[in-house]
Amino acid sequence: MVEYGNGVGQVAGQVAGGSGGGGQSVDMGASVSQFVANSMHTISTMPPAYLVAGVVVIFLGLLLLRRAF
Repeated sequence: MVEYGNGVGQVAGQVAGGSGGGGQSVDMGASVSQFVANSMHTISTMPPAYLVAGVVVIFLGLLLLRRAF
């Protein structure tokens, strides 16, 4: 492969031993930050009525948990 100039392109970024998710390494920090960024984007694009409904549902859930415990 090196003769054809693909040595670095074929080997770079590969995990030795095939460990990781699907042969690739998993970056937990990047996964968490992507989850937070996607959540913030979803919340920022929601209509105000959905946001108010979400706050009411969370408040009622907290009240139910308070009575349950």
